[in-house]
Amino acid sequence: MPKRVLKGIVVSDKAEKTITVKVSRKVMHPVYKKYINRSKKYSVHDEKNKFKIGQLVSIQENKPISKTKKWIVISQG
Repeated sequence: MPKRVLKGIVVSDKAEKTITVKVSRKVMHPVYKKYINRSKKYSVHDEKNKFKIGQLVSIQENKPISKTKKWIVISQG
């Protein structure tokens, strides 16, 4: 089974070897039938501390690295 791949923007890089990535998606409202934005933050493993705030990154699902980290960075953009 393929691993999920998401794209998002780095919103925090303060932790050691960890970045926080905000992933946004558009969903249709069930009553009003308008598209609304939903977002979620993921803790992502960044082995080399390479990525900085504001960069667009692709993240991939991975085996658990810690209690909250289950994603790794695969590329920029």
